[in-house]
Amino acid sequence: MIEINRVSQWLESHIEGLRGPFEFNMITGGRSNITYRVVDAAGTQVVLRRPPTGHVLATAHDMAREYRIISAVGKTEVPVPKTLGVCTDLEVNGSPFYVMSYVEGEVLDSQLKASVMTPELRRTASENLIDVMVALHSVNIDEVGLGDLARRDGYIERQIKRWSAQWENSKQRELPEMDEVERLLREGTPVQHGATIAHGDYRFGNCLTNTATGEIRAVLDWELCTLGDPLADIGYLGVYWSDPGALARKENDPSGLEGFPTYKEMVAMYGQKSGRDVSNIDYYVAFSSWRLAVISEGVYARYVHGAMGKSDFDPAPLQRSVEMMVESALHALQGGKK
Repeated sequence: MIEINRVSQWLESHIEGLRGPFEFNMITGGRSNITYRVVDAAGTQVVLRRPPTGHVLATAHDMAREYRIISAVGKTEVPVPKTLGVCTDLEVNGSPFYVMSYVEGEVLDSQLKASVMTPELRRTASENLIDVMVALHSVNIDEVGLGDLARRDGYIERQIKRWSAQWENSKQRELPEMDEVERLLREGTPVQHGATIAHGDYRFGNCLTNTATGEIRAVLDWELCTLGDPLADIGYLGVYWSDPGALARKENDPSGLEGFPTYKEMVAMYGQKSGRDVSNIDYYVAFSSWRLAVISEGVYARYVHGAMGKSDFDPAPLQRSVEMMVESALHALQGGKK
């Protein structure tokens, strides 16, 4: 996945201060864009990010676009890594990649990782997660140079069109519930009030958190970012969020432990700090659950097409997760509780 010699030469030529030899250690891999921690001869650490291998939908994993977004957001108070360089020359590594600064912090993608924090710190981290989201949705998209990133209106309509098409391109089985959810989403599309940067995958698992202070050090994984309805981000958080004492909705989220607020509290906090009407949040949770089901089916499609190689990746839980997310979306749209 890394052409060590050619990438090393590129790093020395394009990233100021870096000198080889380099060590490349994968941080995450396989399911989405692949991230490496790179260490040079002097011990300087940077992060390199490239697309996954194998069967990939044409509209996904645009490295130059993601680099542009992080560079623009980096001009604001929203914490992101510093962008250092982007390579679009396929001769270097076979696919584009970009390099950014290494930020210390913990990716809170399990309750185990949050278990080192006191209940008070979990509350603080949750409040900071909302504060950063509100700050992101307050960014002036024209001032930071993202005014032409995407259309500003019709966000939900555009997203439904995009993800329904991707479902048709990546589905490995027929799920009639997917069509029913799509129909209900189209029928109930809310009026969009304004356009902001919408991260598209905003949660603790895509942030670096200082577990000693609760500070959000950096927001990561901007591949789904676009311009649109900010309520989609707080709705997406509801797909992952578990209330304290309740059965965990997602194993890769830390919420549910003592100290973390309920999802209702998180939504109210966002509404109060952003000044936005959050009364129709169930629609956005349902939309986000449906969209995530499509994305997860795409991951399964990559497995079917051999992108996971000979890894020990087990697709069965992912398949069940797709079905559960669709059922959850349908339940919310039919008037049930989240």
